[in-house]
Parts: sequence; structure tokens; C-alpha cells
Amino acid sequence: MTDQEIKILIIEDETPKITQIELFLRSLCIPMRIDHAKSVNSALDKLEESTPDLILLDMSLPTMDIDIAGGEAGGRPQGFGGIEILRNMEYGSISCPVIVITGYEAFPRQGGSVDISGITQELKEEFPNLLHSVLHYNSTYDTWKNELRVAFKDFKLNREAE
Repeated sequence: MTDQEIKILIIEDETPKITQIELFLRSLCIPMRIDHAKSVNSALDKLEESTPDLILLDMSLPTMDIDIAGGEAGGRPQGFGGIEILRNMEYGSISCPVIVITGYEAFPRQGGSVDISGITQELKEEFPNLLHSVLHYNSTYDTWKNELRVAFKDFKLNREAE
């Protein structure tokens, strides 16, 4: 690994989404090492091992990795598993910028739902030192790529300024 290589952890349980995000990141032609975690528990294990330079985080994650061959369901699905990871990072003093990439435009809540801008505001208030940005992933459109390109460029500029 070179000093210029960026260590990225993608925390996402859907393989097609992981593949699309990784292909996009590789198209940026920036030296990087990409690792994956597919559940809350595996993400927390990886964060205990080492802190990446950047995390790309989904909000909806299972508790444990899904073992299709073994017939395990992956624990209870968590609509806000990403928040659990952010809270654990904060509690464990793990400092790393996080870009949330979610497939949801709105999140169900007791008494209604909150849209992506509402979630963004809540996350910025609760995790001001971790949250870099929140963007909506939709495999049908390239909007997420443009948003991720801007967020990644901003992350790189902030990193180079340190």
C-alpha cells in the first residue's frame, strides 16, 4: 500500500449495489483499497481491526452477514442499521468521514415517514464529526454517481488539506 492509496470501506448488504459503487470508484482512477462489510456486526468487526480513510454506508443492514449456503437469515433486518454503526463509531471514538448511500427516498417512522433531506439533517445534527454527506442511490439513473463524484472530490480535498 502506498501513502497516497485511500482505504475505503463499503458497508452494504446488496452485492449488485456494492459492484456498481466499486466499479464507479475504480473509474475515478485514484489509488484505493476497497474492503466490504455486509452487516452491522461485520462492519463493527472491521472497524475494530482498522479505521479506513472513508466509509460508504448504507442505512438498511442486517444484524449479521447472511449465510445463504448455511440457511442463515442474517439476524433481524435493521432499517437504521447504519445509524447503529455511526453510534458505535462515535462511542468508540472512531474518526472517519462517512458518506451515506441509501436506496430509500423516505424512511418509515412511527407516525409517518421522513424524507432523505430530513434524514440528512438529523444525521448531520447527531454525527457532525462523522457525516460527510447523504445521497440517494438508484441503479436506474446516474444521479448518484454525480453526487458521489462531488462528495468524493470534496473528501479528497479535505484529506489533502490536512
